[in-house]
Amino acid sequence: MTRAHKPVRRGLVVAVLAAASILLSGCFAVPSPPSKTPDRAPDASGVSAELLPYYEQELVWEACEAGLDCTTVTAPLDWADPSVGEIELAVIRKRAAGGEPLGSLLTNPGGPGASGVGLIRDSVDYVIGKDLRRSYDVIGFDPRGVGESTAVKCFDTAEMDNYLFGIADAPRNSPAWIDEVVASGAEFAAACEKNSGGILPYINTKSAARDLDLLRGVLGDEKLNYLGFSYGTFLGATYAELFPERVGRLVLDGAIDPTTSSLDVGTTQALGFESALRAFMADCLTTKGCAFRGTVDQAMADLGALLAAAERSPLPTADGRLVGSDTMLTGIIAALYSQGSWEFLRNALAAALTGDGSQMLFLADFYYNREDGRYLDNSTEAFTAYNCVDYPVENDPVAIAASNARVLAGAPTIAPFWVSDAPDQCEQWPAPPVGTRGEIHAKGAAPILVVGTTNDPATPYEWSVALAEQLDSGVLITRVGEGHTGYSQGNACVDAAVEAYFLSGKVPDGPLLCE
Repeated sequence: MTRAHKPVRRGLVVAVLAAASILLSGCFAVPSPPSKTPDRAPDASGVSAELLPYYEQELVWEACEAGLDCTTVTAPLDWADPSVGEIELAVIRKRAAGGEPLGSLLTNPGGPGASGVGLIRDSVDYVIGKDLRRSYDVIGFDPRGVGESTAVKCFDTAEMDNYLFGIADAPRNSPAWIDEVVASGAEFAAACEKNSGGILPYINTKSAARDLDLLRGVLGDEKLNYLGFSYGTFLGATYAELFPERVGRLVLDGAIDPTTSSLDVGTTQALGFESALRAFMADCLTTKGCAFRGTVDQAMADLGALLAAAERSPLPTADGRLVGSDTMLTGIIAALYSQGSWEFLRNALAAALTGDGSQMLFLADFYYNREDGRYLDNSTEAFTAYNCVDYPVENDPVAIAASNARVLAGAPTIAPFWVSDAPDQCEQWPAPPVGTRGEIHAKGAAPILVVGTTNDPATPYEWSVALAEQLDSGVLITRVGEGHTGYSQGNACVDAAVEAYFLSGKVPDGPLLCE
């Protein structure tokens, strides 16, 4: 029996890697020796005696790619009880090109579950401006549970393909379909528990924020300089709440509102992707290669019909997998993260209308970081692990019904394939939720810049507004435009403000509008 569609959505993977461009390559040159700039001594000020061995550890850097060097940092598995065990954190560094650095600039690409090592290794020149690369040691790291750090492990490739791309045997939202979804989720959760070596209870954002302070300390920085995208904004804000006195220069781009429940995350993102899809369709209708005709409303209706057709009769692809409505929607969403990817979406939809799902499958594979028949990371597993522990389970039928009604009213094209009667997948997760939802103020922290994009589909603009208002020292930068996140997206006003802040500490006088 094939598996019933991909995990029930409680939000989506929101990583800046999707915004960088589908054209980014993974080609590397021969590694060169690291720069001879001396490392700074670890900063362990204010650290308790039981944690000093972690903060005082000496890092051993080795050349790992051209112009990059790598190391591992040992952290407690349980920050509340270091005797429980230890984990390893993978760290990568691009040395400051201009000589003596201002310090370290730590980065996080989002997720939860995206690889910060991969961000620096593959995309540092696209994501981090030249002046920042000259002035800072740019640091990427894989958070606990992610990638090359001590990682969550669940399925092999064949099992993951079946889990993510399998076609349900029963009609959507029927009792039999719900049974399939529940069984699939239970199988996934059991595999994660079996294969992850007991780390699942400790994969959460608060612990990752403690790790972030450890990285600051072992890198020798008195205060944290940090650029966080998407979920990385929640990690950065959590850090600021825990360690306000250690906040240096923080930029939180494409923010998550920490008060937003998992149910509201899914609802708001559905509305955001529908809005972005309408913007895409308005542009498509002016383009020669667009396969749709008429008004935006008519084109959206035709797209809804295409999704419904894929639900009834999944499209074949070159590699034998089928593209049903869930995979098609995933491919659409992947391309909506960046306006630069709209051409790929136009071509994929045109091919799908002729019965070929291969290009849409390529977009879905990009979303899941699947390439050449294998998954390049564990982002799907880590995403679930973090969310199921960070967010309380929501099973109030009244709240769920209200959420579904909002999606049906505000996102009519994608709603039939977004709204689900299946229970929250996290009800079956083997580690209990420990996170709470509430405002983050970071009282006493230095100024923190929050960047929001007006039609960001993945982290809607209102979340950035909310976070900037909550933070006692928050300053909002608004990018007027499409796509996910604002820095390094071609807006000179945003880039100039962010870089002036990191380079000289200059803070906008008040909210900054960048059109």
